[in-house]
Amino acid sequence: MVLRSLRFPLRTITTRPTGKRLVSRCCLSLVAIISCLLFLATPSALAGLNDDKYDGNIFAIYAGNGSLVPPRVPLTEALRRQRPALLVFYLDDSSDCKHYSIVVSRLQEPYGRVAAFIPVNIDTLSPKNTYKSTEPGYYYEGLVPQTVLIDQQGQVVFNKAGELTYEQVDDVFRNIFDLLPRTESVELKRRVLNEISTQLSEN
Repeated sequence: MVLRSLRFPLRTITTRPTGKRLVSRCCLSLVAIISCLLFLATPSALAGLNDDKYDGNIFAIYAGNGSLVPPRVPLTEALRRQRPALLVFYLDDSSDCKHYSIVVSRLQEPYGRVAAFIPVNIDTLSPKNTYKSTEPGYYYEGLVPQTVLIDQQGQVVFNKAGELTYEQVDDVFRNIFDLLPRTESVELKRRVLNEISTQLSEN
């Protein structure tokens, strides 16, 4: 028995796009092109440690210490309690301030319980011609970052602008709290009074 192969004629089915399909395809293509152009033409909104772009509170983002802002104790209260106060004038969109926020956070570790840490965003200072000595604006000199350290008697013992090292500010704190200098002790230890010299001074 011989089998005959049955041949079926193949028809190619082609449909022409109808008006609705053609319009929807064109709209979809147009949306895709515009989206790509917008994505490529949009400038980067990412900020970083080394640029002057705003990306939020610098103490929370770069120093990992959101407890610094807002300050726990205002300047008026620190002066009333006769506590040393560290004022740090800063801007959230300054790379120098971003770097310095790390130093301020490190300083808060040993001194945060005995001194008032008061970061002041200069954008929040009210514009006045004159300030009282109990207001942070009284100490601001127009530069950021600026560090002002006020002792227990309310006297300014340190006032410098720019990025400072931990050691520069730590030395002043050590002096205020009568601690051993770093050359004698890296740990925070009080100076020991010599009993003999104390007895001689009493006589």
